Order: sequence, then structure tokens, then C-alpha cells
Amino acid sequence: MSARSLHASARDVLQNWETDSDGAESLRHTMLAFLDSAPDGCLRAHVPGHITASSLVLDEGGCHVLLTLHPRVGRWIQLGGHCEPDDETVVAAALREAREESGIEGLRIDPRLLSAHTHPITCSLGVPTRHLDLRFLVRAPEGAPITISDESQDLRWWPVDDLPEGAEKDTIDHLVRLAHSR
Repeated sequence: MSARSLHASARDVLQNWETDSDGAESLRHTMLAFLDSAPDGCLRAHVPGHITASSLVLDEGGCHVLLTLHPRVGRWIQLGGHCEPDDETVVAAALREAREESGIEGLRIDPRLLSAHTHPITCSLGVPTRHLDLRFLVRAPEGAPITISDESQDLRWWPVDDLPEGAEKDTIDHLVRLAHSR
């Protein structure tokens, strides 16, 4: 059953996450407690909140980041979204979302959790909920063409040290620092 494998994989990546701060360690424990109380917590149907999977997509050299101008959020953010019932793991969900939103074939994902974040949002459920986002590092092949999906207003490569106005700069900067430390 996919809900079980998603749940087990979310627990696994959180249990093995090498956090970089006391705040991240606290969030790790909070997310594990959430999963202990929510067997379907990786599926969007879990209205109080659910695990999502996103990716920091970098080029091979780590000098450029692929960002989407998200229509609902209205800002430049990393790629990602909901886990789907046919995703076996949260890593597979993050990679699927990156592939769907970028059109890039040959993406490579690091299965170790890069970061996590939780935030309130009114997502496709149409009601306020909370996303518990698991964030992974993905590398794109050099020169890979991108394709804007219907889930994005725009999609572009940006130098990691020159993000566009309207980017979630603190978040992206933090993720890039974590990626470069690997």
C-alpha cells in the first residue's frame, strides 16, 4: 500500500536527517510526532496537514538554481508539491515533482534530506491546511532544456548569488548553503 510506504519513507528520511541547527532538530522531532499520529499524513486528503516533497534543483556546478514562479504563492520558489497515492517514497515524490515541473529528464536526486519546513497554506484542498515540506537536493544535467508546466507562471535558471526580486531569498540561500556543504 502506497500510503504505508510513503509514511515509512518519510519517517526514515526524518530519522536519518543530519540537522544543522537546534531549530531543525526540533522540527525533525515535531514532524516525526506528526507522522506517529497521522498514518495518512503523507496524502493531501489529510486535511489538518500533510507531508509534501520539494527539490532544490541545481545545475552540475551548483552555480544556478531552477526556480518556479508559483501561481498560488506568487513568489519564486523551489520545485515541489504533494505526494501522490502512487508514489512509493517521498524521495520518488520529490523527483517526480521536479521532473513534472521542469520537463528535465535525467535529474539526479540525493536521497538524504536536505532540509524541512512547515507552513500554513490553502492548497488544492481549497481550505486552510499545513504543509510539512521535506526538501531534497536534485542535480540537473548540464544544458538540459526546461519546459514550463501548467503548475507555474514561469520557470527559469538563476545564479545562486543573484536571485530575482520576489524570490524566497532566505529559504533558497539556506538550501544552497546546505547543498554546497555536501
